[in-house]
Amino acid sequence: MKLSVSGITKSFGDKLVLNGISFEAESGKALGLLGRNGAGKTTTIRIIMKVFSADSGSVLLDGEPFNPEKVKIGYMPEERGLYPKKKIMDQLIYFAKLAGLTKQQAVENADRLLTKLEMKEYADKKLDTLSKGNQQKIQLVATLIADPDIVILDEPFSGLDPVNAMLLKDLIKELIEENKIVIFSSHQMNYIEEFCEEIAILNGGKIVIAGNIRNIKKSFERKDIEISCNNTEKIADFLKTVNADIIDEIKVSDDTVSIKLNNADFKARLLDSVSDFSEDIDSFAVKEPTLNEIFVKYTKEEI
Repeated sequence: MKLSVSGITKSFGDKLVLNGISFEAESGKALGLLGRNGAGKTTTIRIIMKVFSADSGSVLLDGEPFNPEKVKIGYMPEERGLYPKKKIMDQLIYFAKLAGLTKQQAVENADRLLTKLEMKEYADKKLDTLSKGNQQKIQLVATLIADPDIVILDEPFSGLDPVNAMLLKDLIKELIEENKIVIFSSHQMNYIEEFCEEIAILNGGKIVIAGNIRNIKKSFERKDIEISCNNTEKIADFLKTVNADIIDEIKVSDDTVSIKLNNADFKARLLDSVSDFSEDIDSFAVKEPTLNEIFVKYTKEEI
């Protein structure tokens, strides 16, 4: 399946919230939908789910107008929406039946998901007796209870400790392997890099960059070099003397010499100049920008 969002605009009163949003999400892949608070991510998600309509543009599934009533969607909102005083299993059955499952199907799916997330023992507990992290896991079970084809996760790792985060990571990987469409919104860039092949970054209601993360990183000027080595001070001093004309900046840490070149074309010359230190050098690599650096570059100033 391919979900295509094309030219979406949306205004609330005089405020233009979305201005020509376009991106695609495919089965078996996760798309990272990123942006600062107020950039338009939640509005975009609500339009996809037909919570309200766009002023213009289209949402298509495999080239046809998308109808969420015909395709199962699991949505985990950033603001959680379960009932604190109700028993967990009762809630899960209720949400599953709303999505068209029988009670037996609901119980089977709930048991399977609760077991995966190590929450089976809490099935008959009220939600408000659980910790914040465990409530988060129950919200995820409610999101996936009907075995949705499209899964939208908004800040799913918020409030989770490292052990629970690992359980959730394993479950998200399973969703991708099961050929679901996964749309992932988070400010925790390490998780986006771990799961997502594609990203779309919003700023001021517009998509400012979108595409394959690897290709986006390669598109940046590749002037930053890291040499992992022994004798860092000796190598740094040598480079400052021999290659001062091609180096804009040089920094030394315990086992790394970090170099910013004046021009990316000087990489071969730099590599050749340190060849005499081959016994001391463990690696010579171009340092790619992190996703966090890319995010800051494209959202630092609101458009």
